[in-house]
Amino acid sequence: MDSHTTGTSCGLCSFVIQTLRGQWFMMFASFLIITGAGATYLFGVYSKDINATLGYDQSTLNLLSTCKDLGANVGVLSGLLAEVTPVWFVLLIGSAMNFAGYFLIWLAVCGKIPKPKNFPESRRIMLGLMKGYVGLSGAVFTQLYLAIYEDDSKSLILLIGWLPALISMVFVYTIRTMKVSSHPNELKVFYEYLYISIALALCLMGLTIAQKQVTFSHYGYVGSCVAVCVLIFLPLAIAIREELATRRQKRKPVDAPNRITVDGPPFPESKPATILHSQSSENQTSCSLTAVDNLGQIGGKYVPRPLIMTLVLSGVGDLLVAFPIPSSVYIASLIIGFSYGAHLTLLFTIISELFGLKYYSTLFNCGQLASPLGSYVFNVQVVAKLYDKEALKQLAVKGMTRSMVRELTCMGKECYRLSFVILAGANFFGALVLFVLVMRTRDFL
Repeated sequence: MDSHTTGTSCGLCSFVIQTLRGQWFMMFASFLIITGAGATYLFGVYSKDINATLGYDQSTLNLLSTCKDLGANVGVLSGLLAEVTPVWFVLLIGSAMNFAGYFLIWLAVCGKIPKPKNFPESRRIMLGLMKGYVGLSGAVFTQLYLAIYEDDSKSLILLIGWLPALISMVFVYTIRTMKVSSHPNELKVFYEYLYISIALALCLMGLTIAQKQVTFSHYGYVGSCVAVCVLIFLPLAIAIREELATRRQKRKPVDAPNRITVDGPPFPESKPATILHSQSSENQTSCSLTAVDNLGQIGGKYVPRPLIMTLVLSGVGDLLVAFPIPSSVYIASLIIGFSYGAHLTLLFTIISELFGLKYYSTLFNCGQLASPLGSYVFNVQVVAKLYDKEALKQLAVKGMTRSMVRELTCMGKECYRLSFVILAGANFFGALVLFVLVMRTRDFL
């Protein structure tokens, strides 16, 4: 092997190591882990199998759903663990718990075991992107299980048991605290990631609607899954591109004079100067950053985030479910999904701005307590009980009792009408409380 081939191989190995250790690959790995972390949103797909296998009524099923939300959102322990242990250890613990939990559920619904008795800087953009991928993960897993298992929803439980655990284990050393300098194209790359996530969301929405309207063959599901996977792995191409650009920049010789002039006053030698590729790109970048900086100031003074969060909690989606019209379920799903995603993103951004980042992992998980608490109060105590009450009324009309049927099922608009009216009222009350927060923090948020 000649020296040129050896040098090329060493250079390739060095670049692969640089990419795997780089910040952009870490971000790509974060997307994959987060995409696999949204199994809680798939409960509605496989809950019917739990209901049919274990014979639960809606109240018991919703209590199980609340326990699921409790485990997914009450991460105070994981937040405290992250304060004193490396990130890879937290990921390994999460992987083991994820697999153990869902694997046991899969064993139960398949009858393989006896029935159980109980069951820094760009943080705003990063939070938005990560929470966006969490919201999309349920739809991603749906496409994966349709392509692999077709319509066997029991196997979905097994899939969400082993795949997220495997992803976390693969990238266990990738997610870590890094000390990196600011990237010149950082905002541009974040926007590219945003565009990819929007394209993924639109693709998933289109596939979901199409699969409800048209019967897909197995090859059709496989094709849909491939399209989704391409969009999921597209950030990897961006990560490799940025690492290549960084590598070329480091290798580029810099023969700079003592004083550098770029269409304006000279930069003294004692101050750091950035050498750009061309004068036109410097002007273009300067204009773009000027616009962004001023828009940020405008947005900070006129539209505080708590106010946006107040507007998100409108309750319109709940009212569309309570008083349905033709195709209103699709519209309600879009409104509720958008509101939920925006609410979570804004909530954790506001927490970071009010309390800082020193104990953010703990505060983040404390903030997530709202989800399981709300789930227990409204899902178990309100929605489930009103659903079962209406279902028992329908059984009585048929001259039947609860002991005569295995599954307690309610049919018709009345099943959820009162429940979602109550949810809409709760959202409106939450919006009023948030408006108080807007007034108290208007001077510094």
